[in-house]
Amino acid sequence: MRAKVAIADHAEPDFGTRMRRLREERGVSLRQIADATKISIGALEALERNDISRLPGGIFSRAFVRSYAAEVGLNQEETVRDFMVQFPHDSVTAGSPHASKPIYDLDEPRRRRGGPMTVVAFVALSVLIGVILFFTLAARP
Repeated sequence: MRAKVAIADHAEPDFGTRMRRLREERGVSLRQIADATKISIGALEALERNDISRLPGGIFSRAFVRSYAAEVGLNQEETVRDFMVQFPHDSVTAGSPHASKPIYDLDEPRRRRGGPMTVVAFVALSVLIGVILFFTLAARP
């Protein structure tokens, strides 16, 4: 049982817990961050609780994290990368140059096949060729 406790004590805390601990160690209050960044205390509390559903998403969530890091004295880019590692969801990583790219594109086969316009063009071209051939052959004696 003692070994399990020791392992748990050395486990890396989640992103929000780590941010709150670092903020408190530096003696910075959420009110100070809110006043300096114009980010609501509720959003900052949500960040520290890992409740990303309360954040605006995408580039705005990353901007919140970057601003928070600046006010606490952390490396902004490293903090944003840590945030994206903890929350690799599209709502967080969308548009980020640091987001991992998919290995394959699930929509690629659909784009290769063409679409309804390709089918319409093929049918129209077939009908046009048929009409031309009909009148060309009908005009022969």
